[in-house]
Amino acid sequence: MTGMLASINSLEEALQVQSLNIDIIDLKNPAQGALGALPLQTVRQIVATLGPEQTISATIGDLPMQTDCILNAVQEMGQTGVDYIKIGFFPGENNRAIIQALGCLIQSNKLHLIAVLMADENPDFSLLPDLAEAGFAGVMLDTANKQNGSLPDVIAEKRLRQFVESARRHRLLTGLAGSLRPQHIDDLLCLKPDYLGFRGALCKLQQRTRQLDPRLIRQVSKHFIDSHHATTVRTLSVAT
Repeated sequence: MTGMLASINSLEEALQVQSLNIDIIDLKNPAQGALGALPLQTVRQIVATLGPEQTISATIGDLPMQTDCILNAVQEMGQTGVDYIKIGFFPGENNRAIIQALGCLIQSNKLHLIAVLMADENPDFSLLPDLAEAGFAGVMLDTANKQNGSLPDVIAEKRLRQFVESARRHRLLTGLAGSLRPQHIDDLLCLKPDYLGFRGALCKLQQRTRQLDPRLIRQVSKHFIDSHHATTVRTLSVAT
């Protein structure tokens, strides 16, 4: 069953989301880019307050694709106690070297890493076997430039399906995100990713850099649950 991920930028927002039983609370700073990072002290505070029963992910920031830079950021975030660490992989020739180096880090520190590929920057799906071999927990598709539109606007449904199926074959968790709106939920659930991620759709005026709007969170969450139910009913009808 596909879960719902909600991105938040403060302890106050984290508590709002937790009260609605969101599957994964994702810590990021939208004002700092697609994968902007929160201060480590803020991350530690949120982790301590929400407790071990809440699954939490956190981004390390929109960092240059330099091995030492990425490794240092991952090690620091790994000490905060988050369950998953999200790492953006932007176009570059150094990606496989970074993946290999992170594989050593995974083995020595027992970290759960999620690679984030950018759907609007010609994502390299051939990296998926390398991620699996290195021991990554999962992979997500997101968008780097939110002005380009939502995820379904910048990548064809066929490519989305290829991504999810390839990741599943390599036993990687899969996530889809990128300016998703309620109207996208039904079609994306049919692809059966492990998670769908939201930020802008949950914010005031549906602008990702504004604060969360509790009314919109409830609306999206309800739509998500209703769509899940409808998808299950359709599946059972076809099976019978």
